[in-house]
Amino acid sequence: MTDSHAQKPDRNLALELVRVTESAALAASRWVGRGDKNGADGAAVEAMRTVLATVPMDGLVVIGEGEKDDAPMLFNGEAVGDGSSTKTDVAVDPIDGTTLTSLGLGNAISVIAVSERNTMFDPGPCMYMEKIAVGPDAAGSIDITASPT
Repeated sequence: MTDSHAQKPDRNLALELVRVTESAALAASRWVGRGDKNGADGAAVEAMRTVLATVPMDGLVVIGEGEKDDAPMLFNGEAVGDGSSTKTDVAVDPIDGTTLTSLGLGNAISVIAVSERNTMFDPGPCMYMEKIAVGPDAAGSIDITASPT
């Protein structure tokens, strides 16, 4: 095959977002068990921000992390993505479980959710809340207060 017939690989938003959270998790992994939750969070934030800048979307952070505890953050109102495509709302937490990470414990996670612009609930300056993200087919049938058993 000649270069004139070569095709650029498809870009799939879901896979791009996997790369975003993966980059944050890998950056934070260097800080596991070192007792420095802000160091872990800062590494995850910078890695996430760097990879987010390559994602084909015109994103706006609606739900960020960090304001409540002066931690490193992607802030509410921050523009993310390469600005080239679909306008989106973004909810992000580079490390949900910074204390767990700093103590070398399990169950920390890197989180991102994306929806069309102006469709994501903006909780404003709240501190913590119970949350779950589901696809449109599950909307209305999920009860976050229900027992898992």
